[in-house]
Amino acid sequence: MAVIAAPAAPAPAATPRGTGVRRRFAPGKALAWTYLGAVVLVTLFPFYWILRTALSNNYKLATHPSSPLPVGFTWGAFERALGIATTAQAQAQGGSGASLDILLYLRNSVVYATSQTLLIVLISASGAYAFSRLHWRGRNLVFNILISALMVPGVFTLLPNFVFVKNLGLTNTFAGLILPGALFQAFALFFLRQFMLGLSSEIEEAAIIDGAGPLRIFFRIILPMTAAPIATVSLLMFVNAWNDYLWPLLITNSQSVEPLTLALGVFKQSSPQAAPDWAGLMAAALIAALPMLLLFVAFGRRIVNSIGFSGLK
Repeated sequence: MAVIAAPAAPAPAATPRGTGVRRRFAPGKALAWTYLGAVVLVTLFPFYWILRTALSNNYKLATHPSSPLPVGFTWGAFERALGIATTAQAQAQGGSGASLDILLYLRNSVVYATSQTLLIVLISASGAYAFSRLHWRGRNLVFNILISALMVPGVFTLLPNFVFVKNLGLTNTFAGLILPGALFQAFALFFLRQFMLGLSSEIEEAAIIDGAGPLRIFFRIILPMTAAPIATVSLLMFVNAWNDYLWPLLITNSQSVEPLTLALGVFKQSSPQAAPDWAGLMAAALIAALPMLLLFVAFGRRIVNSIGFSGLK
């Protein structure tokens, strides 16, 4: 008797990629995205409110203080901040009529922040090299003493630094403004030292065999290998100097040296029988913050990648 085999069951059709079973709702993931969105909203809202105020007429702000949109839209606040509005135009829109040479203050801020950043990077990188690559007695003890400065609030050093700079006759000068903060920065020293500790010593040993000294090794080998963290430190120190207010306020009262942060105080003056020029103040604050925002947009990823102290693979 012949046996008839039953036909094989057809194989299930392959499910196209991207379709199929619906993903299960993950409450934890939804909560994380909600929290992240809230953080972004809280972070960006002050910038939006500053822009809204800067685009408003200063007189009309008091009539609709909670309006989410500019009140009496105008570019007058930016014209006052840039110094291109006449006194009559400024006072007509609620400004104080005070003049502001923003190009001069921008120049002062650039000189102050750039010079201090360059000195911090050079001095901190040299110290980091000495504490990480050179071997000498008491190295760790000296480093621990220096790094303990991170636990000292910066406000405690303002008075001694002011007395020191005044005794040297450096008040109202760029030297007095720059040097106290440039000669030692505990964070920059610690940051660069931690990265240099992870560098491979093979290239350095080969250079020593070829007769290279410590200075040549530092400038020709160590600095190029530390380019990423140096860029990160440079950006952080530049932003810190650009936003500095208290130290310049103590050390200078001359327009030829004052940075832009001090110049913003001009807009706190009031017109006769009028409220402060909040629109002009917000416009000037946006102009002062714009360079820092552009720097973070351009180099933000580098900062995140360098803080991991990854070293060389």
